[in-house]
Amino acid sequence: MTAVSAGKPVQQPARLIIASRESRLAMWQAEHVRARLALLYPQCSIEILGMTTRGDQILDRALSKVGGKGLFVKELEVAMAEGRADLAVHSLKDVPMDLPEGFELAAVLEREDPRDAFVSNDYASLADLPPGAVVGTSSLRRQSLIAARYPHLVIQPLRGNLDTRLGKLDRGEYAAIILAAAGLKRLGLPQRIRSVLEPETSLPAAGQGAMAIEILSERTDGVDLRAVLAPLNHLATAQAVAAERKVSKVFGGSCQIPLAAFATVDGGQMRLRAMVATPDGSRMASAELTGPAGAPEALGEQVSQLLADQDASAILAACKVEAGAGDA
Repeated sequence: MTAVSAGKPVQQPARLIIASRESRLAMWQAEHVRARLALLYPQCSIEILGMTTRGDQILDRALSKVGGKGLFVKELEVAMAEGRADLAVHSLKDVPMDLPEGFELAAVLEREDPRDAFVSNDYASLADLPPGAVVGTSSLRRQSLIAARYPHLVIQPLRGNLDTRLGKLDRGEYAAIILAAAGLKRLGLPQRIRSVLEPETSLPAAGQGAMAIEILSERTDGVDLRAVLAPLNHLATAQAVAAERKVSKVFGGSCQIPLAAFATVDGGQMRLRAMVATPDGSRMASAELTGPAGAPEALGEQVSQLLADQDASAILAACKVEAGAGDA
């Protein structure tokens, strides 16, 4: 059976299997993609293969110490390589900048709220926290930005899925935690957000708030998954995250370095802001440029050069030294 995408007939697969992590948020994302595809291809049988990844299993150490973002996607890629799944749905900020050979991102869905969210049962904002209050975050980026603005606060690692993190807050282990606003909104928990952190004070991570669909580059059954998934691709979001991920790639972006990159598209123009810092927030470089939305990677290169001109490499080298001391 065929369907139509962008005015062209698309060979509709009889069956699709979506690989997903088993956390509640990841399954929501997979269900969202399944529902979108079901509307486009009603004769196609679409299933979800839930999996537990290494990133979900290792919760007693900071992600930057145990292998980084790839821990959340490797098992899903193996499932696709072995023919147990056709595509995988990811939170884009969890996807490494370099995919394994034979894999590609076929679609980026329209972005949710990209901002960080302040979550607390007792305080309205970071500014309201008293000296010594413990703030939980899994992100070195958030850690550096908070440390720079609020040096009197104590920042502690926070691992686990969204429900686990909220549970730790509710048990009083933290005075406040910082989460992605997108996840809370997708799971119907916007009331847990006491305040949002605007990009001017907490620049988002590359890809934050966006979902991406990963596929094998080549298939043997003749089905063109790129064409099948094309209607789900949101051009402005795809352009923005391409610029953000270029900055991250230039600097070896992973959860092991505090790096932020955030782009917005207005008509044919894109504004890209980026930052690198040491985890304690004592050294920071930031840059901003506006350019054509149709050339996102070129804009990412230009912003990366502006950061390099501010000795970003030395800042990142200091991060590695600090990380090494922390492993001892």
